[in-house]
Amino acid sequence: MNLTIHTSFLPHEDPDASLAFYRDILGFEVRSDVGHGKMRWITVGPAGLPGTSILLAPPAADPGITDDERRTVAEMMAKGTYGWILLATPDLDGTFEKLQATDAEVVQEPIEQPYGVRDCAFRDPAGNLIRIQELH
Repeated sequence: MNLTIHTSFLPHEDPDASLAFYRDILGFEVRSDVGHGKMRWITVGPAGLPGTSILLAPPAADPGITDDERRTVAEMMAKGTYGWILLATPDLDGTFEKLQATDAEVVQEPIEQPYGVRDCAFRDPAGNLIRIQELH
């Protein structure tokens, strides 16, 4: 088999705020923006890497999800425990400084983790945890 990770999913509640965060703050390119109002599916990704994308989608849009499950998703998003993603950069300190200068919510400043990784963390407008590791 020859498999790659093509697209990861993160939920959004406010498509315009999420688009501004991923495009304007993180610098990702917008690959598609489908739908209208709050029911928009937005695909973004790093410039020059068309095979790697994040799909920003309305949470619990699947018609097979029950009302109880929708409430659970909404509660988890409100606590910031529903979605997260791990990004990487060769310049963690520079990336952190640029993100900190925006209105991005800082969760953790750059730190050497006990398991051998140096990283920091932010939250996007939907509460998703964005961890950024330093590449060596």
